[in-house]
Amino acid sequence: MLWTLPVLLLSVRLAVGWSASGDVISPVFNNGGGMQRLPDAIIIGVRKGGTRALLEMLNLHPDVEVAKAEVHYFNVEDHYKRGLAWYRSQMPFTRTGQLTLEKTPGYFAAPQVPSRIWAMNPGTLLLLIVRDPAERLVSDYTQVLHNRLARQKPYQRLEELLLHEGQVDASYKALQRSLYHRHLARWLEVFSKEQIHVVDGDALVRDPYPELRRAERFLGLPARIGPENFHYNSTKGFYCLLEAGREKCLDQSKGRPHAPLGGLAFRKLCQYLAEPNRLFFNMVGRTFSWC
Repeated sequence: MLWTLPVLLLSVRLAVGWSASGDVISPVFNNGGGMQRLPDAIIIGVRKGGTRALLEMLNLHPDVEVAKAEVHYFNVEDHYKRGLAWYRSQMPFTRTGQLTLEKTPGYFAAPQVPSRIWAMNPGTLLLLIVRDPAERLVSDYTQVLHNRLARQKPYQRLEELLLHEGQVDASYKALQRSLYHRHLARWLEVFSKEQIHVVDGDALVRDPYPELRRAERFLGLPARIGPENFHYNSTKGFYCLLEAGREKCLDQSKGRPHAPLGGLAFRKLCQYLAEPNRLFFNMVGRTFSWC
């Protein structure tokens, strides 16, 4: 990637404690000499696309430290008003040469976020993990349904939300999040294509290593994650991580059975998404086996 001198200088200023506005942010160190830094890279989405899995897998790399929780700094106004010093306080401590990574899947579809991240650091690297947008929608609904059931709140069936008078309801929020081309267009108004790496979330589930190797290269990291870091757990039905001989699997909410959606409704959904998917494929220069 070719960065201009001003971008490189700004990146250095941010790393050592300057805000994009030129204000000094007092550095915070821990006992081991680590320092909290603004992120070098951010997983921006998509929601229910595999962002947690990607974060945990990249965290296997010795040169990567990750923010453990979703920060929602750029898309939640109350957080954004707290400023960059607060944002940096949410980051892990890193040593010189380590990369700081955070993930908040809500960033991708929030219109105000691209310009805010650019204002923080125009050199930020962005990871976008996508999956079949129809399956993503169903997974999105399933999470909301599970939360409503847990709180004993009423809910509507997915088909009632997705279809109106037999046609796909374009105003349904979960459907809007699956129109990847619309959201990506906003990011490309601010960032170059070279700064946005698209991860195939479906491939990451089937065979994690090739996708992780591509992500390592994009982030400028030496190859430190190998096939030996992954173990297929036949009980859970997906790959778990292996580190120092210990297996670590994602929590029980991952791999949760999807809420039902009738075959006719699903076909209508796939037909609706065909053109948005084609536009997204053209934007990223690759195709995916969706629907």
